[in-house]
Amino acid sequence: MSELPDFHSAIVYLINADSARATLPFQRANRAEQHATAFWFNELVEETAEGAVVRQYLVTAGEPTRVETAEITLRPELCSPAMSAEKVTVMSFAEGWTHLEDLGVAVMPDTALYAYAARKGWSWTTDEITDGVAATEEDIARLGGTPVPAYLLGHPVDAENGAREQALVVGEVVRTDEDGVRWVGTLPQGCVGAPVFIGAGLGENSFKLVCVGVALPGDGHHPIATFDRIRTALGALAPDAADAAGTPASSEPAAPKRRWWQRRG
Repeated sequence: MSELPDFHSAIVYLINADSARATLPFQRANRAEQHATAFWFNELVEETAEGAVVRQYLVTAGEPTRVETAEITLRPELCSPAMSAEKVTVMSFAEGWTHLEDLGVAVMPDTALYAYAARKGWSWTTDEITDGVAATEEDIARLGGTPVPAYLLGHPVDAENGAREQALVVGEVVRTDEDGVRWVGTLPQGCVGAPVFIGAGLGENSFKLVCVGVALPGDGHHPIATFDRIRTALGALAPDAADAAGTPASSEPAAPKRRWWQRRG
């Protein structure tokens, strides 16, 4: 691994301070398979005098979402009032996701998850990867054939008890013309779909935190679906079409539909 930059500790601090509540672990229900990590992302639509208009999604790798029933692990810090950690079983899970072209990425508008919380009498208290942190085309172009220190925020599977505690995995990313951006080495089980960050140097002793993209399944060096391409694919989604996509089924009465593309932050 290449030498970590002098601002390694600062990068770790920023990720934990700004994004610790952005991730959710999930897996196929009742089976020890298809473990993955998803995360919240706010796509900036426009800036107005009243504030920013964003579209909010849950984002992950596409392949693990192709299951009929899934189990999501909730952490107490994601809920208000705080709850003890619990597992939520979601039926018709695959129907709730929209797959972005050939990127290997799936997104779920926040409607279903906000409706679930409303039925249960609590609200989400999450962090989100913001549009300002998500990588631009220029950020990706600066990556090259020399490995760059990188940080993945995911939920590995504990080999002894199957627990899904959050962990910050340190590794490297590299970009080549042939393979695009890849995570160098292996990922712990359960970390597919997680966000990958770098500290992009700005000269002297300054840097900016950049979320490069989403870790995808792979052998050896895992591909990363970069946010410049994800942002383009999201921009092509018609709001009405995205809202009409299937949402996970529940045995409980449905809450009023939340028009997610009009959310202001």
